[in-house]
Order: sequence, then C-alpha cells, then structure tokens
Amino acid sequence: MQNDRLSLEAIASHVDAKAEDYCALSDRIWAAPELAFEEHRAVAEQIAMLEREGFRITKNVGGMATAFITEWGSGGPVVGILGEFDALPDLAQESGRTEHRPTVTGTPGHGCGHNLLGAGSALAAVALKDALEAEGIAGTVRYYGCPAEESGSGKTFMARAGLFHDLDAAFCWHPSVVNEVQTSSSLACIQAYFRFKGRAAHAAAAPHVGRSALDAVELMNVGVNYMREHMPSDARVHYATTNAGGNAPNVVQAFAESLYLVRSPHLPDTERLFERVTRIAEGAALMTETSVTVQITDATSNVLPNKALQEAMYENMRRLGPPAFDAADFAFAGELQKAALTDEEIVASVKPHDLSLRTKILHDGVLAMPVHEEVMMGSTDVGDVSWIVPTVQCHAACFAIGTPFHTWQLVAQGNLPAAHKGMVLAAKAMAATAADCLRNPDLIARAKAELKERNGGREYSCPIPNDVTPDDLRAKAA
Repeated sequence: MQNDRLSLEAIASHVDAKAEDYCALSDRIWAAPELAFEEHRAVAEQIAMLEREGFRITKNVGGMATAFITEWGSGGPVVGILGEFDALPDLAQESGRTEHRPTVTGTPGHGCGHNLLGAGSALAAVALKDALEAEGIAGTVRYYGCPAEESGSGKTFMARAGLFHDLDAAFCWHPSVVNEVQTSSSLACIQAYFRFKGRAAHAAAAPHVGRSALDAVELMNVGVNYMREHMPSDARVHYATTNAGGNAPNVVQAFAESLYLVRSPHLPDTERLFERVTRIAEGAALMTETSVTVQITDATSNVLPNKALQEAMYENMRRLGPPAFDAADFAFAGELQKAALTDEEIVASVKPHDLSLRTKILHDGVLAMPVHEEVMMGSTDVGDVSWIVPTVQCHAACFAIGTPFHTWQLVAQGNLPAAHKGMVLAAKAMAATAADCLRNPDLIARAKAELKERNGGREYSCPIPNDVTPDDLRAKAA
C-alpha cells in the first residue's frame, strides 16, 4: 500500500529547506581536506550537524576512528544513505582558478569531490527524516559515514563488520560531469604488497654470496607482463615499485617491494587472477633464491546493479530535471575548458556516456538509462555494500565537461555554485528514491529478489582477509 504523502515535491521541498546549511558543510570539508583514515574534522562536522537534527550517533564503527553511523526513527523499512569525505594527496588548489595554483604545495585536496559526496548524502538523510517526521510515518533512516574510499576501502571493512546486513536498501551518489543513474557494474579488485627478502653483499667483491631482492621484483614484473596475453581482456593488472632496495648500485639489495593491483569484472575471477600473480611472485623468489611475503591491503567486490531501484531513481531524476546552472556557472566552466582542459580530456569524459556531449560546457540534461549494462573500468567499495543489500547510485553534474578526476582542475570547482547545484540534485534523487521504498514495500521486495538472482545465491564474502585490519592500512597511509 502506497503512502502518497512522501511525494517527490514534498521531498524536494525538504531538501531545499536545508540545502544552504549542507552546501556550507561541503565547503568547510573542501577547505580542510583530510586523507584516508584521518578525516577527523570532516567526521566531527557531520556528526555535530546530524546530532542537532535528532540522529542517534554511533562512532568508531568497523574498527575505524573515522567511520560512524547516524540513525533516526524506528522499525522498518530501514534505508541507508552512504557518504564519503576523504581527500587525495598533493592536490591543494585555489578555488575558481583556471591555472594550477596550489594553496599550500604538497598538501591534500578534494580531487574526487568527496566533500560534496558526504554533505549531499547527509542532506538526503536529513530531508528524508524531516519528511517522515512531518507526516508521522514509521521507518528508519541511516547515514553511513564511510572513510577512506580512495585508499583503504572503508565500506569493505564496514561490510565485514556486518554493518549493512539489516538494511532494506542503500543509496549513494558521486559528483560527476553528467546527470545520470549509474547502471554499470565495476571491477572487483585486490591490492597487495609483494615483499622480497634476499641477502646483501658487495656487488663487486663478492656478488656470488648475495641474493638480490630487486632481481626478484624485476623478474616478477616480467612474468606478469608475459601473463597479460593470457588473461581476460577486461581484466587489469597495475603495479608500482615501492622499494627498490636503496640507491647504492654497489650493494646487492637485500630487500625490495612492489605493490600490485589486480582487477576483473567479477570477484571470483579477480581472486583467480590474483592467485596467478602470487604464483609468479613465488617463481621469481625461487629463481633468485630469495623469499617473498604477500600482504593484501585493499580489496573490493564488483558492484551488483539493481534495475528495480535504478528505474525508480531514474524516474525521480527525470522529473527533477538537471541542475539549474546560470550564466556565471557556464562562463567559468567555459573558461576552464579553454584554459586547462584538452580536447582529448573532453572526449574521454563523455565517451562512456554520450559523445555528443563533447560540445557542451556543463551537462544540462539527464541521460536516459542505457539498454545494455556495461562495466565501469574502475573500482569502488560500494560494490561490497551491493552484495549485501539492494544498492543504487546516481551521478550529478558538478564540474565542467572534460574535467579529469583526481586533478587540480576538479579541486578548483569543488566549492563553486555549480557544484552545489549538482549536490542538491543528487540529495533530492536519493531521498526521493528512498522515500519510494518506504511508501511502496513492493519496490523493496522486487529489489531484494533481483539481488538474490544476481548474486546467484552466493553469500557475501569479504575480499579483505580477516587478519588485515584498518590499522594496517593506516600505517601505510601515514
């Protein structure tokens, strides 16, 4: 039985009533960027606001000091809205500039727009709570404060701790250059350090007594490169040499280390590919008479799209329409495109969506849902949530078309009015779709049935081993 008191218009009105406060929250987080697991000020800012809104607060969840849950209401359905707030290293940038001008060189910046992501999700949770409270409607609204998406997979640790298992539906968004419901899956991934230990020696006087760990790192890389021909074309393996054993060529390096990131569209395939990479490392150790240890530090599951929730969110976004960008928004975005973005970047940003958008400055429409489901060639810890509970995401246009993520160009736009307008649209879309679930139990039932079909009856299994803790990742982030 539906409850029409939670109309789209009512939800949008509640979002608009609090939008100014939460845009200001986003700007404060933008101005004080914090890296993975260190988002203490962002967390304190959000908790203070949500506590004033009447939410119950649970801090330090999932073994992370910057992970928290806020909750309002009681009984079912239980809907959760996911927020992020971590920044990226070395991306400090002055706002509203069309040239690279760091505020303080070498300090973090919000190069993925997570200042907007967390504030917008909190705004959606508050607006939904206000709508339920005004109408006296039962239900539970949660906002999940999720740290370390960029480097640490905070949601994966939260999933491992069982923090999403009693949800009926989950909602999230990401700032973007387009307005759309995300229908694509993502790549599951496993990241690990391969640490080789050998024996030091004088490289000229007694090289025969040494066993080079750096040789092992290089041989592992050669082996993985030969493997690339014999792995699925939609899989990916990336690496970095994180410790080359020192700077002295006359020393046989006793220790060397590389960091590998293995990705594939499905977690079981990722696990099998990671096993192959591990065997190559063991072979490299065997050839060089060194030893190797493997430490998994990061892993995420692939996103399981949920068409039932996607269709509901798309209908809300279609009715809401795009952000109401004004002449000033278009003017700055156009200046940035001319001064700081290449034609190649513009094409790359819209190619996954609609190439005709390459002539646009800001996206002033809502993309139709595609007929075929694609795979996004990236990874996100939202995937782990989607294996546990029906989950849906939207993108909202906050930046000039062509803006690459993880760059100063994005940071420069992260607290401008155009970004705020995209954030408000996303808050309305999330809150309205969550309201649809509360007023229409059949929608939740269909979404859950679809999840069961998509996961093939396979229970969620956390891809991060139980012996890896957030502390391990915090130590590496430091």
